[in-house]
Amino acid sequence: MITADDDLLTGLDEVDWANLNHAYGTAVDVPGQLRALCGDDEQARQQAVSSLFDHLAHQGTRCQASPYAVPFLARIALAGPEPAREHALELLTGLAVNWDEEREIIDGADIAAWRAEAAANSSDKLLPLYEEELAAEQDEQRRRNLQNIRDWVAAGNPVDARDTSMRSYNAVLVELPSLVGLLHDENPRVRSRTAYLLTWFPELAVTSVPLLLGLAAHEEDAVAKATSLVAVGILGTTALPGPLTASLDAEDGLVRWAAAIAIAQTARSAAAELDGSFLDRAVAELAAAAAAPAPVPATDFSLGDFHGHTAHVLLALPPSPISRAAVAACLPFVSTSQRASKAKAVLPDLFSGPLPDPCPPYADLRRPQQQLLHALADLFEGWWNTDENLGESLATYGLPATHAGLRAYVGLPAVDHGCWPPRI
Repeated sequence: MITADDDLLTGLDEVDWANLNHAYGTAVDVPGQLRALCGDDEQARQQAVSSLFDHLAHQGTRCQASPYAVPFLARIALAGPEPAREHALELLTGLAVNWDEEREIIDGADIAAWRAEAAANSSDKLLPLYEEELAAEQDEQRRRNLQNIRDWVAAGNPVDARDTSMRSYNAVLVELPSLVGLLHDENPRVRSRTAYLLTWFPELAVTSVPLLLGLAAHEEDAVAKATSLVAVGILGTTALPGPLTASLDAEDGLVRWAAAIAIAQTARSAAAELDGSFLDRAVAELAAAAAAPAPVPATDFSLGDFHGHTAHVLLALPPSPISRAAVAACLPFVSTSQRASKAKAVLPDLFSGPLPDPCPPYADLRRPQQQLLHALADLFEGWWNTDENLGESLATYGLPATHAGLRAYVGLPAVDHGCWPPRI
């Protein structure tokens, strides 16, 4: 294990960064960013974090240089300056999974599918295809372009997004056996970030789940405890360990929510050993959380969208009046980019058939129905227009099918198109 700051970046200048690419070209600036991450200048450190994310995981896309930065980030997480350690773990997560995956894969990383996709588009598989195209191409300019691509592939460089991302993911996987020890770190944010990072590595679940359960059983920090509980639910267990059920009675609401999320995740397994009363209690806890503002601080799951994650897990359970009403309660708090899709998912359960004609007054609808319609009416019209079937879906139930019509129906004022930006 690294024990001195001077050792953190040993070998950094031995990497041929100039011949590696990131999102904005050559990766020659990465060593300076890693040094700034470990430096004393707080402003420079924050800029380095931003640049490393933007350059090595640009909008979630990992680059050729991404895996080469991983060993240095792992060292910083283990023994770097205190302000840099949490940032290093956050960067390692971003180099393992992209932000879309973090938001959507509440069931965990589908590593088998990812590896199959990467293998199908690996350099070994693509090289014969490029050589075949090169042999058949008659145009000289196209031949030169194809030759450059062929030479790049022949050198073992990635040309497919999944192949590139898996190289970065695998580099993080190599470092995890040493990083799991950070679950016992003195810094609760380091413990929390480590638990979150482990969530996306099911291949290490046999080792990490017992450690996460141990953290959940003894952790005093609410965020670290909640993160470990949700991680256990995502990584999967067919039985309900003591820390999950005991945490349903915790004093802290975030911990109760996390235990409920994990139990709901466990309930979805066909082989789950689950007393139905625990699932009922979990759904009731999620319903209570749905109706309240998000706790601060919360966990990092679903990119911090507490209500979005709650709604996502509830929608994955068999429909029940309480679970679908809870989803509706989440909608006013859910990020605008997620609200329409989640509202459409629960619409058939809240409106079992077309309303009478004429449509009854908004005030006469049930509370969950009101919450769903108000959340959709409160969307900025630009978000509304990105979903071509939203109006059609509402019309199926005899509801106003336009943004203006729905706003009028729920009692919101007409939109002043001179007012911008929207509420996000």
